[in-house]
Amino acid sequence: ILVVEEKRGFIEDQIKTILYDRPARPRLVGKRDETGAELLSDCLELEPNQVALALAARILRFADHGDLRARRAAIAARQPAKLAPVHARTPFFCSGCPHNTSTVTPEGSIAAAGIGCHSMAIWTGRAVAFTQMGGEGTQWIGIAPFTDSPHLFQNVGDGTYYHSASLGIRAAVAARVNITFKLLFNDAVAMTGGQPMDGPLTVPQITRQIHAENVARIVVVSDDIEKYPIGTEWAPGVTLRHRDELDAVQRELREIPGVTVLLYDQTCAAEKRRRRKRGTYYDPPERIFINELVCEGCGDCGRVSNCISVQPVETEFGTKRRIDQSNCNKDYSCIKGFCPSFVTVVGGKLRKYKGSGGDAARGALPEPKLPPLETPWPVLVTGIGGTGVVTIGAIFGMAAHLEGRACSVSDVVGLSQKNGPVLSQIVFAKDRAALHSPQMPSGSAKALIACDIVTATMPDAFGKLAPETRAVVNLEEARTGEFVQNWDKPFEAGAMRARLEGRLAAAQSDFLPATKLAVALMGDSIAANMFMAGFAWQKGLVPLSREAIEHAVKLNGAAVDMNLRAFDWGRRAAVDLASVERAAKAAPPAGPRTLDETIARRAEFLTAYQNAAYAARYRALVERVRKAEAERVPGSSALADAAARNAFKLMAYKDEYEVARLYTDGTFLRRLGEQFEGDYKLRFHLAPPLFAERDPETGKLEKRRYGPWAFTAFRLLAKLRFLRGGPLDVFGRTAERRGERKLVADYEALMAEIAAKLSPANHAAAVALARLPERIRGYGHVKEANLEQAKQDEAKLLGAFRAPAPLSVAAE
Repeated sequence: ILVVEEKRGFIEDQIKTILYDRPARPRLVGKRDETGAELLSDCLELEPNQVALALAARILRFADHGDLRARRAAIAARQPAKLAPVHARTPFFCSGCPHNTSTVTPEGSIAAAGIGCHSMAIWTGRAVAFTQMGGEGTQWIGIAPFTDSPHLFQNVGDGTYYHSASLGIRAAVAARVNITFKLLFNDAVAMTGGQPMDGPLTVPQITRQIHAENVARIVVVSDDIEKYPIGTEWAPGVTLRHRDELDAVQRELREIPGVTVLLYDQTCAAEKRRRRKRGTYYDPPERIFINELVCEGCGDCGRVSNCISVQPVETEFGTKRRIDQSNCNKDYSCIKGFCPSFVTVVGGKLRKYKGSGGDAARGALPEPKLPPLETPWPVLVTGIGGTGVVTIGAIFGMAAHLEGRACSVSDVVGLSQKNGPVLSQIVFAKDRAALHSPQMPSGSAKALIACDIVTATMPDAFGKLAPETRAVVNLEEARTGEFVQNWDKPFEAGAMRARLEGRLAAAQSDFLPATKLAVALMGDSIAANMFMAGFAWQKGLVPLSREAIEHAVKLNGAAVDMNLRAFDWGRRAAVDLASVERAAKAAPPAGPRTLDETIARRAEFLTAYQNAAYAARYRALVERVRKAEAERVPGSSALADAAARNAFKLMAYKDEYEVARLYTDGTFLRRLGEQFEGDYKLRFHLAPPLFAERDPETGKLEKRRYGPWAFTAFRLLAKLRFLRGGPLDVFGRTAERRGERKLVADYEALMAEIAAKLSPANHAAAVALARLPERIRGYGHVKEANLEQAKQDEAKLLGAFRAPAPLSVAAE
């Protein structure tokens, strides 16, 4: 008897017990064989080929079947090599999620997670452990006597509190431990899809309940404290604070002996989005826009907001930030990043780009040759949670049903709604008798529709590919949550593409910028997946008729017009990608600039920044380094390129004059107009060093919101840039501006030393030194912190550069 069951054994042990004292009993194997060696894994789910190989091994013990042996060898050959993913797409908080803010803890404190979306705080390093549902905080009762840590923050979801975690608060009070329960009220059971809680529960009710448990103090923190009217029935002693004061509140509570409760009230971002679509939740008429030229790419906006909608964008001057308007949930916490590049657009609407697709495209497109269904046809769709991957599977499944074809759809979602990986495994067949398992075996995919290249190269998806798999791959660089935490981590798109090309039939695979095209054509990145579906269908990868797919889209009922248009645009792209790129006004990818082009572009910029003499000073510095490198390290231009880019970065420091110029030179307004339309007004978020107030707690400058008049001030200020560095430059007298001018002079001196002492032996250290300014990003205190770290690294690199070359001793 071979027992096949996933995870821990359940049936196997029962059979073993039943057969134990039988005089004639069969051999029983399952998790282990008769020698104790592992046969089937007792961890996670079983993959069909694992079962097939185990079965073949058992059968071949008793009889030698040539066909079976050959089939086993073929299956074994398809088993993928165990490769670490280039990037791992782990679930992450939604854009604007309350937990982006609520799970932050003060420096020096520790927090524990529980059951709910907030448990993802563990993956961001904000929580050290988690416990079972309802046990939140009770683990601290046992740990507290045996640790030097005087206090713990325990995160608890509102649904869990209502279910059973209220007893943990009661137990902690009885045990007299020092703990702060952070009760996260987000108005929905968000982790499982936004269902309402089982019973009535409001924030005032909770305060009265926990007050009755005799906790030491209760503080309610919210993103909107004005929503509570005068006369709200709070428990005695409750205080109400804005979320901007969260750090101060937590520092106060951790010093109070006993049990305290911080009740954080902010509606689930995904639930807000759903309600806004239905018109049942207020939709503020404001959106955030980032001026890329003003942005330093320092990542402070991502650090303070922890928001996945703050996305990187590659520019000629390095990696900057932009707001992904398609999935932004209007939390606005990103504007707290200490940077003047953030602008609030009030009253504007996202510009919709309408192409000439749809019916007009249909007549000119040939009908593809669809795959025959002599054998089952597995199609794997990979993507990101919340972008419509499961919808693709549902539409294909319904279309197969409408045509009378057999089809199984198995979605692997997990915490997919939270920016995690999603797989939709779709298997088509002539009849149901040909469908054996909803799980696609390793190496069985006939077609891959990779809406997300990261998910496609992760082990679960990559293992299902084979050399004959035909693929359509979206080249969109959709960053993972890891990027929010590590702003300088590169996105290795080339490595992921190479991995796919190494596995797939390269001649039958297509790589295209589907998301960029979908946004340009339809104004919404959500359309990218149906665009990919249309492309794949036109390439003959989906054995369904066009009429059935379109009927299924209409039956689905969601964004029917957009999805049909996206499908048609994808079809056209499969036939003539260049024409679609022209319709989308998509510029071809810019090739790398030559060194001469890099220098010329930056000299032109510095002329506009200050004057021609300033640009000539830049050129002289770079040419000196370039000449030295050509003479002493012929064949390399790495040092000259680093000097060209980083001397420019330091010389074009963004003082008040430059920020004003970058807002008023026309580029900002042009880019703003490309994204927004309508009668809108602008609000600027600034902290001018001469006027801004300091936070009494941190001592850092505080940003304020300024009206449209600030743009008039920018125009005037930009014209005064000729004062920069002179006796009438009032802004140039601050310590920050003096420091920036000193950095330029220091870099010139450093490059002079490098040019004089350069050799093949110290060339690598010289390049690293020349590149150090790349890391001096940001404004104010953010820049100061980055500068301090860069200076520490500079000292080490200077030592390596100046170290005497090792002597070569001739043999006597």
